[in-house]
Amino acid sequence: MLRNKILNTIKKYALLQRGDKVLIGVSGGPDSMCLLDALYHLREELQIELIVAHVNHGIRKEADEETLYVQNYCKQKQIDCFIKKVDAVKLANLEKLGLEEMGRKIRYDYFAEVAKKEQANKIATAHNANDNSETVLMNFLRGSSITGLKGIEFKRTLGKIDLIRPLRECSRQQIEEYCIKEQLDPKIDLSNFENDYTRNKIRNQLIPYLQKEFNPNIMEGLNRMSQLAKEEEEYFTQIISKEYENLKIGENEQEIILDLKRFNDLPKVIKAKLLFYTIGQLLGTSSGIEKIHIEDIIKLCQNNIGNKYLTPKKNIKILVEKGKIFFINLK
Repeated sequence: MLRNKILNTIKKYALLQRGDKVLIGVSGGPDSMCLLDALYHLREELQIELIVAHVNHGIRKEADEETLYVQNYCKQKQIDCFIKKVDAVKLANLEKLGLEEMGRKIRYDYFAEVAKKEQANKIATAHNANDNSETVLMNFLRGSSITGLKGIEFKRTLGKIDLIRPLRECSRQQIEEYCIKEQLDPKIDLSNFENDYTRNKIRNQLIPYLQKEFNPNIMEGLNRMSQLAKEEEEYFTQIISKEYENLKIGENEQEIILDLKRFNDLPKVIKAKLLFYTIGQLLGTSSGIEKIHIEDIIKLCQNNIGNKYLTPKKNIKILVEKGKIFFINLK
């Protein structure tokens, strides 16, 4: 039974503890409705409290119907439901972001806002095993490092709140079968079948081709590779955290300072991972930092001439001065 599988994932990765207040991000589609319904039925066993957040991006004509569907489900189950309606297209144009990226930013910002206001300490999203295999393949095609090949994490920190994925070991087929069995009648986002975005092309075109022509079990293979990459990353993180402590000269909320000479003496692979780690320590995430940024920072530290600083993202400045590397938070 799928609920037992979800429960096993929760226990295996310590995603939830007794007394947690969990905000579930719910779109009204099969994945998020499966997650909501499963956690609703497991809530007493887990001894958790649930609330729901839903974002209507105002893009598709079906969006209002999806919002009403989520509201009605929550009303029937007596779950507090928080709704945000926005014009994602307008905001994407104003902030000069892609629509997919803007939509994601709106959702996670709203989830964090509601969680803080309602004192929820966990945010649950409905990423599943298929989503993970698609992410791994997408990152592979982009030339990602091992970090990218580990795919979607079961748990990560979003500010001061844990972001968890209880469906991460469930396949899309299992989720759809659960929705039918439980008569959930979720809403289907027809844009998922359009190939305007890279992820949709991978889902609808590339993976079916690979399944037919090369490996019918490609999904399982990608998820195995994801797990191996995760294990390697965890091992490297232990090494990197020790190097970080050895090189660290100073640290506060606004900046981190590392020893330049010691940094330059490290192998390149350790340097790269140390930079990602340090930026993550300062900003809470290294999202948006690409391989080219890391290469530029390594060159800056090695040469230590000419331009003495870089701003790989608008919220961070990396300065080399007097034998030290300064990571400065510009927020």
